[in-house]
Amino acid sequence: MTPADMILYLLLAGGAVALIVIICSYAKGLRQSPRDMWLLFGYKILEYTGYAAMNMTLILWLSADCGLSDVKAGWFISVWSVILSIMGMLAGSLIDVVGIRKIQIFSISFLIFARLMFAFVTDPYLAFVLAFLPMGIGFGVVASLISVAIKRYTTKEGAALGFGLFYVLMNVGYAIGGGFFDWIRDAFAARDAAGKIINENAGTMLLGHHFSTYQMVFLFGFGLTCISLLVSFFIRDGVEMKPDGTVVVHPPKPTGPWLETLGKTARATGALIAKTATHRYFWIFLGMLTVTLFVRFVFFHFHYTFPKYGIRVLGEGARIGSIFGVLNPVLIIFLVPLVAFFTKRVSSYKMMIVGATVSSLACFIAVIPASCLAGLTDTVVGELIFVKLLRMAPDMAALQQNAPSPAYWPLIIMIAVFTVGEAIWSPRLMQFTAEIAPKGQEGTYIALSILPFFVAKFFVGPMSGWLVKTYTPLDEAGKALAHYPHHQVIWIWIGGMAVLTPIGLLVFRHWFIRGPELAEASLAQGGGKPAGTAG
Repeated sequence: MTPADMILYLLLAGGAVALIVIICSYAKGLRQSPRDMWLLFGYKILEYTGYAAMNMTLILWLSADCGLSDVKAGWFISVWSVILSIMGMLAGSLIDVVGIRKIQIFSISFLIFARLMFAFVTDPYLAFVLAFLPMGIGFGVVASLISVAIKRYTTKEGAALGFGLFYVLMNVGYAIGGGFFDWIRDAFAARDAAGKIINENAGTMLLGHHFSTYQMVFLFGFGLTCISLLVSFFIRDGVEMKPDGTVVVHPPKPTGPWLETLGKTARATGALIAKTATHRYFWIFLGMLTVTLFVRFVFFHFHYTFPKYGIRVLGEGARIGSIFGVLNPVLIIFLVPLVAFFTKRVSSYKMMIVGATVSSLACFIAVIPASCLAGLTDTVVGELIFVKLLRMAPDMAALQQNAPSPAYWPLIIMIAVFTVGEAIWSPRLMQFTAEIAPKGQEGTYIALSILPFFVAKFFVGPMSGWLVKTYTPLDEAGKALAHYPHHQVIWIWIGGMAVLTPIGLLVFRHWFIRGPELAEASLAQGGGKPAGTAG
């Protein structure tokens, strides 16, 4: 047994025990919750696993299978992301009217159709109608569906535990999906005589039809959603937990056509936005949240810039799913409770500054020349990562004969450090949003806090495509170049964008710190100019 084996077994054993303890600590206080909640948590893991695997595939599939350029593929992703945001805003009211089970079946039906279409349709514009649009509708309601269910299936005291378990299981799903993303790409790739992957999108014949590797990822998601459909048959409508812990089942409420309900919800949301927009503080509120977007959009680049970048820089079959899609959520699962425990007395604002600084500066680690870290490959750490975790070779002797690109090291270290920062600022962001929202209007303001994304997403998608096209271009045959001398500049752009968040938090600290005070002054004046502001 090598030292790497011992370290791996200790990490796996310790991680398994810690995960069981974390989940049990949440589940212990939820024992009286109805079975429907546990079924929905299972549904959540299935859907987030499928989503995680598909999410990193979409940008690759748009170019490799649909023939779109890097920039056009970025535009497609931007529009689709906006659809997800819109459905997230409408979902809460829709669930209230239609019911959890019906909305779940509604969501699953769209997801089954969409994921099947992704596997067969390669015309990008037809795919947008038949796949992207129903996928956005179907998955856009999942988070809201689980959130509403947690509130209904728990007591007031148990809701915090329910949402904590929600966060843990979401990251478990993301980690499993990231692993499957790499496994499918490895399983259906074409190799040369030496076993090296030369075309990860080779795919396979299935039932007389050829599916590309990326289409096989969509079929994997399709299979998971079919299981979700089976789970939905065991969920009841009208289930509610009373404050005393008793569970009641209300008779189903008659509902009108879903499209009519969706239209009414959209109009109600529009009226809510129009009314809230008359408050001067609302625009200050959105301005403050806009400052936080820059570091949050690093996730967008991890999902949509990183896949193409990773394959072009690291080579066909690069384990990009594992070094972000697995490493990030696994670390988050264990770091968030630790950070929360040791920093519970620190203000959300300070935590956001510290966390955003760590995450944004982490992007510049990717700029470190890979040659400076290449020596790590022949160490115990290298064996642990490349042989044991990424399984790129059966042993160190084989790894040394076919050494991985040293460019893995800056990326792995960057993602690990970024995740440490995320564990500091991300859980505090929602808390901070509630803290600076006007008292009594927290729900409305939190729901509308997503608005800055609508504008920003139309920029970050094309930016993603432009970055990979400019700094990691393909040759005339559509193949990756042997070397990209300036590929690190991509992370200078992303890091330079991200660092605007901690800078903005410091520059506009007056607004952030005085948020609640300004809100009260604004509302006291009937939505006019808050007291004590300049201009």
